[in-house]
Amino acid sequence: MAAKRVLLLCGDYMEDYEAMVPFQALQAYGVSVDAVCPGKKAGDACPTAVHKPIGHQTYAESKGHNFALNASFDEVDAAAYDGLVIPGGRAPEYLAMDEKVLALVRKFSDAKKAIASVCHGQLILAAAGVVRDRTCTAYPAVKPVLVAAGAKWVEADTMKKCVVDGNLVTAAAYDGHPEFISLFVKALGGSVAGADKRILFLCGDYMEDYEVMVPFQALQALGCHVDAVCPDKGAGDKCPTAIHDFEGDQTYSEKPGHDFALNASFDSVDASSYDALVIPGGRAPEYLALNEKVLSLAKGFMDKGKPVASICHGQQILAAAGVLEGRKCTAYPAVKLNVVLGGGTWLEPDPIHRCFTDGNLVTGAAWPAHPEFVAQLMALLGIKVSFTL
Repeated sequence: MAAKRVLLLCGDYMEDYEAMVPFQALQAYGVSVDAVCPGKKAGDACPTAVHKPIGHQTYAESKGHNFALNASFDEVDAAAYDGLVIPGGRAPEYLAMDEKVLALVRKFSDAKKAIASVCHGQLILAAAGVVRDRTCTAYPAVKPVLVAAGAKWVEADTMKKCVVDGNLVTAAAYDGHPEFISLFVKALGGSVAGADKRILFLCGDYMEDYEVMVPFQALQALGCHVDAVCPDKGAGDKCPTAIHDFEGDQTYSEKPGHDFALNASFDSVDASSYDALVIPGGRAPEYLALNEKVLSLAKGFMDKGKPVASICHGQQILAAAGVLEGRKCTAYPAVKLNVVLGGGTWLEPDPIHRCFTDGNLVTGAAWPAHPEFVAQLMALLGIKVSFTL
């Protein structure tokens, strides 16, 4: 049984990252997370929204992944949970008018249980009347509502801004997820050991959106130093991402995702200074597997026995680097050919969230596997999250 149990309050067109990153990161840490939405039950899905700045006076929106719920709103017993997470996006606008939602939030607040709300999620807190005399932040456009509700407003000087007031953790936007999630874990009574690690992410244009951001921010939230690089790009440059989803067709669909900001330069990488390598999937591995510098980098980590975690199509790079000979691994099913021709022993990803560890190598089939994927990498790195009862 998980040490802690958390409720994720969802709605249609919640921000894509703001739902999935905390959902999967917390699960990777051993927390049980139930995702619910009013009027929906376990197995239903919520469409999400990708919000990103593209140079206009406010953010742009496009359709994100479809987020699968794993619990039913009408069956929720607030007393059974240790904390509540409220994503932002457009969903809070209508959820803030739902009396059942507001009553649920008040129960968490009255019981002084940990509450973490990001971006526009604070609209719900204001409507529930639980922010009077509480210090908090939010996406800047939410300021008038919070001030009118009696909150002590803290200006977000950057979109990474987070504020703690007792049991309440608030953040301005998904940029602040690492601190946001870390503060929430602490509010749940959690502590992290062994996270003094340096991890390198091997990125490329049109890598899968979730497959880069979820592990990237989940590892940062633990306290790891994480650098993301891409060939021919430097720190501050961006990689466009792809949203790969399963929508009833014979293969995955693709939509444009967020733009992922790199924080280090590929040409300046000193592989010896890192403890592990992470390779996201998506379409990027197809062309990265043709880059000899990329292959040399991946081979160097494998030859030295350092942890390497690769997901989905990322294993195309490992196969091209010639490091799968005699290794047991999985991947997105269509990549089986690469794995087998590369001398690897294929492990069927059934169900799709299944991951495997073979020595220093962690492999997963697709983004639904992130909780296992991150947890198995944590195990190799000796990182542990523990909670007080």
